[in-house]
Amino acid sequence: MTIETTDFAALAFFLGVWVIYNWITEKSRFAQHGLSAQMNRERERWMRVALSRDLRMIDTAVMASLQQGTGFFASTSIFAIGGCFALLGSADVIAEISAEISVSGTLDAPLVEAKLLGLVVIFAYSFFKFGWSYRLFNYGAILLGAMPMRSEAERDPSGADDALERAISMNVIAGRHFNSGLRAIFFALAYLGWFLGPLYLVASTLLVVLIIANRQFRSPAVQMLRGKNAERESSRPRTVS
Repeated sequence: MTIETTDFAALAFFLGVWVIYNWITEKSRFAQHGLSAQMNRERERWMRVALSRDLRMIDTAVMASLQQGTGFFASTSIFAIGGCFALLGSADVIAEISAEISVSGTLDAPLVEAKLLGLVVIFAYSFFKFGWSYRLFNYGAILLGAMPMRSEAERDPSGADDALERAISMNVIAGRHFNSGLRAIFFALAYLGWFLGPLYLVASTLLVVLIIANRQFRSPAVQMLRGKNAERESSRPRTVS
């Protein structure tokens, strides 16, 4: 197996961009302006509205929908892993095709197999994220059911607030793991550029990051949510000390 220095550099660039993007969207000060953070505020609002309802069939239906979507992506990750293992038997053919398209010259079958195993690792990571998210949404459904009814919440506001915070936190954590799994699938698409050469990997990584960053911070969806949340904040009554 022949691995050039440029391949190591491109792979390091790919992993570095992935880690940095995760940090920006989850832990940096810019994260609060992203689509995920805006939706976390909506998750909190949803749970507060659910606490005020006497009947919560709508809320259980929404929770079931979240679980179904998560289960779909978990199954997709498993199928992708199986596809990668199936392609291991065609490494010679993939090497010939890649060598004809690539600007970096020849590509041997062992290197193709190593790259396919790397793709398996990415999809395995996404599966674990989706699997854990599915389980957390299941726990969130239990915590939703454990929230007191409106009459009981009025009698015991402190206990109701504790149950509400637990339900909100579990829902937010489940959504965070779901986003991480979905992000892994996006970066798996960028990883495919490595089969054509290190320069293609760098280009595909930049392209994917630009697309998902635009959707996270500048898409019409996030702009709409920012506007609605800003209106709610401005309409809240302010106490004067």
